[in-house]
Amino acid sequence: MQIEFDRARWQQDSDGHWMALHINSPVLAREIVDKLTPSKQYVAHIKRKGRSKDANAYMWVLCQRIAEAVHGMTKEEVYQRAVKDVGQFDMVPIRADAVSTFIRHWEAGGIGCQAVDDGESPKLPGYHRVVVYHGSSGYDTREMSVLLDYIVAEAKALGIQTETPEELARMMSEWGGTHG
Repeated sequence: MQIEFDRARWQQDSDGHWMALHINSPVLAREIVDKLTPSKQYVAHIKRKGRSKDANAYMWVLCQRIAEAVHGMTKEEVYQRAVKDVGQFDMVPIRADAVSTFIRHWEAGGIGCQAVDDGESPKLPGYHRVVVYHGSSGYDTREMSVLLDYIVAEAKALGIQTETPEELARMMSEWGGTHG
């Protein structure tokens, strides 16, 4: 049995602890609940749905076209620049003698996973601030939309033909339905 949801809530009452799911199909939810036997134990597996292949594939097509138009850049470098410009990041303190090892390990996480040593931490002696950028494979719908919008704008600025706003919206809605 499987049901899609986009939010969850925890609550407690005299019958115990509950997890309530915000669902898109009340009919399916009722069917699932009706099939459960009250005295039996069940295991629920919750996972985030995979991302829209259309949005991701389109992003890479545009990165390739931009790289071809700019010359001297690869599609991976176009993507990495976009992630640094508008992507998700954190700033983490790393012991000064461990910075290079940390950066090497972080960047082994994928093309979008990048790390930049921002220098000594003003608040933690012996530590550096390292800016770590997250690759788009972990992005939710909003985060991916920002990244794709940025890449589309860059393509348009170079005179590269892009999809219509309606087609972009369709791809992002699939990302939302299958990823975020």
